[in-house]
Amino acid sequence: MKNTALTDIHVKTGAKMVPFAGYNMPVQYAGINAEHETVRKAVGVFDVSHMGEFILKGENALDLIQRVTSNDAAKLYDGKVQYSCLPNENGGIVDDLLVYRIDEKTYMLVVNASNIEKDWDWISKYNTNGVDMKNISDRTSLLAIQGPKAAEALQSLTEVDLVSMEYYTFKKGTFAGVENVLISATGYTGAGGFEIYFENQYAEQIWDAIFKAGEPFGIKPIGLGARDTLRLEMGFCLYGNDIDDNTSPLEAGLGWVTKFNKEFTNAEALQAQKQAGVSRKLVGFEMIDRGIPRHDYVIVDADGNTIGKVTSGTQSPSLQKAIGMGYVDTAFAKEGTEIYISIRDNKIKAQIVKPPFYK
Repeated sequence: MKNTALTDIHVKTGAKMVPFAGYNMPVQYAGINAEHETVRKAVGVFDVSHMGEFILKGENALDLIQRVTSNDAAKLYDGKVQYSCLPNENGGIVDDLLVYRIDEKTYMLVVNASNIEKDWDWISKYNTNGVDMKNISDRTSLLAIQGPKAAEALQSLTEVDLVSMEYYTFKKGTFAGVENVLISATGYTGAGGFEIYFENQYAEQIWDAIFKAGEPFGIKPIGLGARDTLRLEMGFCLYGNDIDDNTSPLEAGLGWVTKFNKEFTNAEALQAQKQAGVSRKLVGFEMIDRGIPRHDYVIVDADGNTIGKVTSGTQSPSLQKAIGMGYVDTAFAKEGTEIYISIRDNKIKAQIVKPPFYK
């Protein structure tokens, strides 16, 4: 099991630690519902240093990114971030990722923890024009500070004007006395906030400074449990649950990051799939009857015929109702359609709704 630079602090803080993507990670501190509410109403800090970071540099860096990702990275400018996918050769997804344009010849890719090695090998396979690739994952720490009070809680720590930062942009600057920190306004919670990337050696210094500055705003440490309920309320995909090597970006509702104005891995087959129409779709649903949908539960129609499968589900802390996502046959994907989740051999009624669940 790998540790992050902050593992000892999590243990001392009383976090419940679990294995996740090969790392020893905090799943909760005070409890998932309390932590969820902290992020929705105030500000919370996630240690997400298990995520992977690659630097791609050189004349052909953009060309390589264009060939391996589905979105159009040519639209990026310095300081802009883009959500994208790495399509595989059989219509599925190697991973979903963020692409940061640092300058015209330098990019940072942020990938999922469980896929670091897989993604590195995949991109390397297409690196036929000498792009300088560096995997900086093991030396990089990443904190996500999320919630409506994030900007005011952090502003005293940096000269970067946080309030004026647009969604999906980033800046480099001094943060908590540490130079060359990358501050990004992305987020996986729908509650607003920032990601802070820095070298491991500064982890405790930056962690302590954030909690001191954020104290008047009710800042709290948040575990992976609440990260999952927060992202699910927004209808954000989790790799390994909602998307994987066998799900096409078009089935997953990621057509908006699949741009056919350029050549990329499997573009031809995906374009044919777009023209023909997909046979199943990733949908959101709310439970009408009592019951909590879980990953891999079967979805059936009124007659009990299998029409799909649950990929993510939970009792939503903000909405006080059970919600989920799953793939269903396209005929059942329309908003308002009644479906049934098979829970312990009982048909539990649900209804297709359009994410985000939390508005």
